[in-house]
Amino acid sequence: MPALAHAIGLAVLAAALALVPLFGLNDFYLQILFTIGVNYLAAAGLNVLVGYAGQKSLGHAGLFAVGAYTAAIANIEWGLSPWLSLLLACGFGAIFGLVIAMPSVRVSGPSLAMVTIGFGIVVEKIVTEWTDIFKGQAGFYGISAPSIAGVSFTNLHWVWFVGALCIATHLMLRSLLAGRYGRAFLGVQMAEPAAQSVGISVVRAKTLAFVISAVTCALAGAVVAQQNQYFNSDFITFNLSIFLLVVVIFGGSGSLYGPLFGAVILTMLDAWLARWPALQHFTYGALLLFSLYLMPNGIAGAVSGFAARWRQGKVAAAAVAGHSALAASAATAGGEILVVKDLYKAYGGIVPVRTVSFAISAGKVHALIGPNGAGKTTLLNLLSGHVAPGSGSIRFEGQEIAGWPAHRVASLGIARTFQNLKLFGELSALDNVLLGAHRHIETGFVASLLGLPSSRQAEASARADALALLTDLGLGERAHEPAKGLPYGLQRRLEIARALASKPKLLLLDEPAAGLNPQETHELGEVIRRIQQAGVTVLLIEHHMDLVMGISQHVLVLDYGALIAEGRPEAIRQNPKVIAAYLGADDDTALTGDAA
Repeated sequence: MPALAHAIGLAVLAAALALVPLFGLNDFYLQILFTIGVNYLAAAGLNVLVGYAGQKSLGHAGLFAVGAYTAAIANIEWGLSPWLSLLLACGFGAIFGLVIAMPSVRVSGPSLAMVTIGFGIVVEKIVTEWTDIFKGQAGFYGISAPSIAGVSFTNLHWVWFVGALCIATHLMLRSLLAGRYGRAFLGVQMAEPAAQSVGISVVRAKTLAFVISAVTCALAGAVVAQQNQYFNSDFITFNLSIFLLVVVIFGGSGSLYGPLFGAVILTMLDAWLARWPALQHFTYGALLLFSLYLMPNGIAGAVSGFAARWRQGKVAAAAVAGHSALAASAATAGGEILVVKDLYKAYGGIVPVRTVSFAISAGKVHALIGPNGAGKTTLLNLLSGHVAPGSGSIRFEGQEIAGWPAHRVASLGIARTFQNLKLFGELSALDNVLLGAHRHIETGFVASLLGLPSSRQAEASARADALALLTDLGLGERAHEPAKGLPYGLQRRLEIARALASKPKLLLLDEPAAGLNPQETHELGEVIRRIQQAGVTVLLIEHHMDLVMGISQHVLVLDYGALIAEGRPEAIRQNPKVIAAYLGADDDTALTGDAA
C-alpha cells in the first residue's frame, strides 16, 4: 500500500538522521546535509507553485532574502528570540507572497517570468543599496541561533533540526495536495475555464500557491541566516532563483518527491562544482534544458514510471445500493429559475448576441438550436460567466448575476460542459469528478494542511459519492483511468458527471452529442432524461434534431444572434422562420438526422 510504503520511508529517513553521529561525518559533510535540507524546504513550496499550479517563478531568491533579513532584523534590532524570529520570517514570507501574487496571477507566459524576475531584482537592489536598514554587503553579524535548554545548536543539531522541518513540511504538503486544494491547483494548471466552471477561483488558487511557496522559501532563508549567524546581500543573486527552479524541474515538478530528488542530486553536484563557477552556471542551464525537453517529468517521473500500473480501482463496493447519485438537486418544476432580458454582446462589428430575452422554467429540459455561428455558445458563455455581457440582465433565482465571474456563477448552482471537451486529461476520471464536487467538500485549509480527522472524513465521503456517480453513469470500472485515455463517448459522459458532481440546479450542455455515434447519442438522451427526473433543469445546445425533439419540453431558436422563435418542440417544428433559417424546407428529413 502507498501509505505503508510512505510510512516506512519516513521511518527510515528519521532513523538515518538519528544515526548520523555514528557515521563520523566531519563538518563539511554535515554542512552538505544541512544544505540539502534547506534546498528541499525552498523547493518544496516552489513545487506547489510550479508543479501543481503551473506558475513559473524566477524571483524566489527575493523571498529567500525576505526570510533571512526578517530573522536577522527581528533578532538583532528588535531583540526577539530565534524561535520567534523564525515564525516572524514565515509570516513576512506570506505577506510578500501576496505582494508578488497580486500582479503575477493576472499574467502568464513571458509576462509572468518578467514579473517574478522583477521582484527578485528589486529585492536585491533594496538590500544592497538601503544600507541604513539592510547593511548592504557588510550584512548582519551575530544572528542568534536557536537553543534548547540553554544548549546552542551545533552542526549536528542543525542537521537534525532542518531534517525535522523537512519531514514536517513534507507531511503537511502531502496532506494538503492529496485533497481538494491539490486538485484545485492541478485543475487551474490544466484547464482554467473548466476549473472556473466547477466553482474554483483561479486567482485565489494561484495566490494560495504563491503564498505557500513564499512561506517555505522564507523559512529556508531564515534557517540559513541563523545557522551562519551572518547574512548579507551577496547571498541574494539571480543564480539562486535559477538554482531553486532547476531543483524543482529536474527533480520532477508536480511530484511530492521531486524536490527531494532535486535537492539531493543538485546540492551534491553544486558542492562538487563549486571550484569551477563558470562550469557551475553552465551545468544549471544544461540541466534545465535537459529536464524541459528530454525528461519533462524529472527524476521523480522516471522513478514513478516503474510503478504506474500498480493502482487498480475497487469501485463496485463504493456505490450505494438503491441510491441514485443523480439525485443531487431539489428544484421545483414550473417556476422560472433563469430570466434573461435584453442580453447583448458585441466584438467590434460582430454581434453574436442581439438583445436576447427569454426565461427558463425549473425542472425542464430546454434546447437552444440554430445554425452554426448563430451565437449559441456565446450565449452559454454569458450565462455561465465565462464572458461578460455588453448590456442586459441575467437573473438566476431572482438574483442578478450578469457580469459575475464564472466561479461565482458556478457557486450558485449553474454547471456547464463545453463544446470542445475541457477535461483534466492527466487526472483520473475519479479526480475529475472530485474536482466537480470541489465546493461541496467541507474542509478548510488548516484542516487539510494538518491532515485532521475532519479533513480525512470529508475526503473519504466525497470520494465515495464520486465513485457512486461514476457508477451511476456507467463509468465505474474506468474510475482510476486517466481521463485522456477514455474513449471519446465516455469522455463526453465524464464531463457531464463532473458537472453533476457540483450538484447544480441548472445544467448547461454545449453540444454534448458532438462526435457521438447513434448508439451513444441514444444513451446520452437517456442520461439527460434521468438528470431531469432528478430535479436538475437542463439547457441544451445541440444539432442532433432527433435528440432535441425527443427530450426537450421547450426550444429556443437563435439566428444571427437574435431569438427568432421559442416554444414547444411541436410548434418549433412547424414555425416558418425556423424552417427557413435552420431546419430547411424538408423538415421531415431534418428532424430524423443530424442537422449540423
